[in-house]
Amino acid sequence: MTTGFFITLEGGEGAGKSTQIKLLEERLSAHNIEVVRTREPGGVPSAEDIRNLLVNGETDKWLPLTETLLHFAARHEHIARLVEPALIEGKWVLCDRFADSTTAYQGYAQSMDMKTISTLYELAVGNLKPDLTIILDLPVEVGLERAEERDVGGTRYERMGIEFHQTLRDGFLQIAEDNPGRCSVIDATQSIDAISVQIFALVEERFLSSVTPSKGQTV
Repeated sequence: MTTGFFITLEGGEGAGKSTQIKLLEERLSAHNIEVVRTREPGGVPSAEDIRNLLVNGETDKWLPLTETLLHFAARHEHIARLVEPALIEGKWVLCDRFADSTTAYQGYAQSMDMKTISTLYELAVGNLKPDLTIILDLPVEVGLERAEERDVGGTRYERMGIEFHQTLRDGFLQIAEDNPGRCSVIDATQSIDAISVQIFALVEERFLSSVTPSKGQTV
């Protein structure tokens, strides 16, 4: 049995990940590819419970190590209960955030030890890695303005300061630089359609070169 592909979308607040994952799901479904669209933290009920602890409340609610442990606890549930079973069944998994977010948010922006994050990854995730990670990049002020329009008052992370978010953006760009074979950066200041076209072009080039759309379908 052929396993599916694991594609993750990353970026700061307001980058448009959820919108682009939905559009990518629609394009892949047009190729008769079975897709599972999910998110982190969350994706399964147990991980969604942990998500509620992480995204709500005061910005200083958790110490960095506690917060990192909670993210990996949610991730372990998500991987074991949803992601790995779906991939084994040959489904493609599209995930709104994954471990790169922990590296960026808790590692770069909250100064968590990277070796600790790596050790927790081995314990909670094992050998699984995304086949492709797309990082949507845009200026911090633009992203936070978009996030505020979407969710007045904002999540706990959205309410963290400008300096936090700038460090976060720099962290994502560093992750992309360190992992050029896996990560691709896309300018998220473009239109939704333009971004969607670029994302699908990346996916098509890497994974769909041998797939021909059914009659009447377009890419």
